[in-house]
Amino acid sequence: MNEPLAVKLRPKKTGDIIGQTHLIGKNKIITNMVKHQRLFSMILYGKPGIGKTSVAYSIVEELNLQYRMLNAVINNKKDFDVVIEEAKMYHGMVLILDEIHRMNKDKQDLLLPYLESGLITLIGMTTSNPYHKINPAIRSRCQIFELKELTDDEVLMGLKRAIESPYLSGIVIDDEALHHIVTISGGDLRSAYNLLEVAYYSSEDFHVTSTIIKDINNKPVFFHDKNEDGHYDVISAFQKSIRGSDVNAALHYLARLIEAEDLDIIYRRMTVIAYEDIGLANPSMGPKVDACINACERLGLPEARIPLATTVVELSLSPKSNSAHIALDMALNDIRLGNVGNVPSHVKTNSKDYKYPHDFPNAWVNQQYLPDKLKEKKYYVPKTTSKYETSLKTVYDHIERNKEC
Repeated sequence: MNEPLAVKLRPKKTGDIIGQTHLIGKNKIITNMVKHQRLFSMILYGKPGIGKTSVAYSIVEELNLQYRMLNAVINNKKDFDVVIEEAKMYHGMVLILDEIHRMNKDKQDLLLPYLESGLITLIGMTTSNPYHKINPAIRSRCQIFELKELTDDEVLMGLKRAIESPYLSGIVIDDEALHHIVTISGGDLRSAYNLLEVAYYSSEDFHVTSTIIKDINNKPVFFHDKNEDGHYDVISAFQKSIRGSDVNAALHYLARLIEAEDLDIIYRRMTVIAYEDIGLANPSMGPKVDACINACERLGLPEARIPLATTVVELSLSPKSNSAHIALDMALNDIRLGNVGNVPSHVKTNSKDYKYPHDFPNAWVNQQYLPDKLKEKKYYVPKTTSKYETSLKTVYDHIERNKEC
């Protein structure tokens, strides 16, 4: 079997794990578990290529435990039955389960009693947030450990370990090529190993250069699955960066969404930002976002990036106000709590007592519009983050003062 370099270099003990120093190292959780020869069911989650499988294998290898590896997507219920029977025969078994968040109800129901009894010790692995994606019954029987993204130095350490291994005999590689692999691997050590191995076998005399690396792959790796948590994290960071007026961060996350070619979510986020986060501080942003979307639809990528960049910069640096929708939310809350009251008789349909504001100076007349039980209620609290809303506040304050006369 032609095993990939990443598999050949998989650590046999926890001390050889690269990164994850919050879990592995002197007096750290997993290190102490291994030291005390005691393993509990756990779920390891984090981005691809950061060591979830390596941690799982190194634990069982170091503790010399019977184990089986299954995938929740590929393996069927019969495969799970076999593991359970083996566990009974060996009086215990570790099940290393990849893609655990995709395990269906039948497999979950099958495993639960054996997890409860301790016959099966589960090490689940997933790139998805287990608090959102994994059945609570499984989750409650496992300790959850998040693995951190590897730093550039840690990826470089892994590459140097690969170069010194017997699997790349005679390799010649300079620092520039190594750092180029680190840069485009995006913290994914498996991807870095794969690229190094392909470069090794596709080079003349095993001499790996930056040119060879670029010929194989010059596009950076980044974790962005449109249907998983990584995608929603980027969307969240995009909106929060604009709300926080960090234009550089906003452009970074915009670029990631453009690389994922998800224009629809960019349009939706920009539209809600224009009204939720900017609102009355700069009401022209709503129409500007609509104009940007129309331009992008006509242009398509890659040219669509130009109006997107212009609009995102303006959204980021625009004054911010959420006063309007906060006011409406307060009004909605009153209605949902039954705090309503009757419409005043003089503003009902065809009322003869209604005072028509346009018949009075400045198109305003002191007249009650709210129901009696809410007549003192104030929902709108103006902000002064912009000249426009400050001017609205001037009008609002003048009207409120005249109501009191």
